[in-house]
Amino acid sequence: MRVSQASDKFPAPSVQAYQRLHNNFRWQVPEQFNIAQVCCGRWAAQPDASERVAIQAYPTGAGGQFYTYSELQTQANRLSNVLTVLGVGRGDRVAIVMPQCFETAVAYMAVLQMGAVAMPLSMLFGPEALEFRLHDSEAVVAIAAASALEGLQAVRASCPVLAYVVGVGSVESTQGRADVNYALALAQRDAHFTPVATLAEEAAVLIYTSGTTGNPKGALIPHRALIGNLSGFVCSQNWFGFDPVAKPASSAGPSDLPRGSSAIFWSPADWAWTGGLMDALLPTLYFGRPIVAHNGRFSPQTALELMRDCGVTHTFLFPTALKAMMKAYPGSAQQTVRQQFTLQLQAIMSAGEAVGDAVFDYCRQQLGVTVNEMFGQTEINYIVGNCATQWPPKPGSMGMGYPGHWVAVIDEAGAECPVGVAGDVALNRFDRHGDADPIFFLGYWKNESSTQAKFTGDWCRTGDLALRDADGYLWFQGRSDDVFKAAGYRIGPGEIENCLVKHPAVANVAVVPKPDPARGTVVKAYVVLAPDCLASRPLDTGARAEFDLKLVAVLQSHVKGMLAPYEYPKEIEFIDALPMTSTGKVQRRVLRLQEEERARLLAG
Repeated sequence: MRVSQASDKFPAPSVQAYQRLHNNFRWQVPEQFNIAQVCCGRWAAQPDASERVAIQAYPTGAGGQFYTYSELQTQANRLSNVLTVLGVGRGDRVAIVMPQCFETAVAYMAVLQMGAVAMPLSMLFGPEALEFRLHDSEAVVAIAAASALEGLQAVRASCPVLAYVVGVGSVESTQGRADVNYALALAQRDAHFTPVATLAEEAAVLIYTSGTTGNPKGALIPHRALIGNLSGFVCSQNWFGFDPVAKPASSAGPSDLPRGSSAIFWSPADWAWTGGLMDALLPTLYFGRPIVAHNGRFSPQTALELMRDCGVTHTFLFPTALKAMMKAYPGSAQQTVRQQFTLQLQAIMSAGEAVGDAVFDYCRQQLGVTVNEMFGQTEINYIVGNCATQWPPKPGSMGMGYPGHWVAVIDEAGAECPVGVAGDVALNRFDRHGDADPIFFLGYWKNESSTQAKFTGDWCRTGDLALRDADGYLWFQGRSDDVFKAAGYRIGPGEIENCLVKHPAVANVAVVPKPDPARGTVVKAYVVLAPDCLASRPLDTGARAEFDLKLVAVLQSHVKGMLAPYEYPKEIEFIDALPMTSTGKVQRRVLRLQEEERARLLAG
């Protein structure tokens, strides 16, 4: 089987090819740059604007609808004029509480071309989360889907700066809960708007990071950050269907862009988060290609059918999503999952958690694509990863710094760690040529102390631990707050979790420390059972307890046979679902605090 339909176009991947690519890459950042202009305005000015598809929208329970770049720009212009009437000016924050849909893309383009700051908010946020972000950001307007209006109204009294709420939906669904109905307001405004000539350094997006302690921090992202994303996006998407002799785009000029790409992108990543906005929506529009918008719940079947029906060639799927697909559709030697769903995939990027070699092998053997793992953060996104067509991925490795990014593993003093020694993954403000890296955030909103704490000299620390091998590949060891000691050994949860998920009984798993009065800490695994195993689990309480006891022993033996003796979980607890963030990351902290509280009560 071919790994990728596009693989024949590329020379054999090698570390030497990576070094050449890295050494020859130079950033080109113009003084003036606007995300909306390069993602929509320039394409809308092309002769084929009324035919070039921007958004393929597939709402839940409805047929698809295609929207062109011409329609996207026209509606963005109308919305910009609406927001101008509502008093939005350059630098003002505008909240966007919307799912994946055409109107969400319109909202981003409208806000950004005004020189205002888009503040994405998840549809999953409860009143407390909404209130903190709206109040802290001093957002002046919120654009929200009808289903989000009730939550906004519940906190509006606590957000005195929030002057208007624009409701997206029918008049009936927004009446009494929004000040302005989106469709009615746009219909009354002119389709022409003169964009603001923003500087590349100006703020474009304010995204609040979840964090592990204290209140969320608002990361202020400049327009230039999109340029910083492009080398990683192009590499992780195996050149995004373009001619491999073309260089990754690094400037605003449309003349840089290869023509003739048939790439179609889709990701379940929420457009309210960095992964959905900066890794999916904006870079896809930057290259003038269609992106599929689907606001339904993720399921392996839905994902595979959507990719089949839309002809998706490039995607970003969280490791948790890939694990679910692997368990639900394991495929076979006779018919792979790619063949079963007639997939057209050319590239899969994955991020958020360590992929692990089990998922890596599944993607290659069943989906026909070598998955490109990626690593980044909201503050410094898309900095490390793989490009299977350019340098050989190592199963389980995070990859290497993408072209234009000087990434290192550093110790507490800021010195680079030797090969094989774990340290903090960090990014330098400057690349190897001494040019400023455009990926950097401007700082935390109204939080200069946290901004300063993020840096050691010119190194921006991620708080994620990794070690570097002799070839320069990074190997994830866990979040600094996820790594723990047991029996005197330093334990990273990723390796144990990767080992357990290879067992057919395990759908997903999280490993945390459990306080132990005799040994200090022991390894504990929270396991979500695979559907087949759940189906065979007895209903009778006594029989189920005996079944679980035997399964625990089997899983412990499985880990003992593959990892170091001190790494096997001394305790395994079966649960229905792991606590997850909206961005697909396992919230180990929730489980760790639960274990600490249980220990406190027992000590009582």
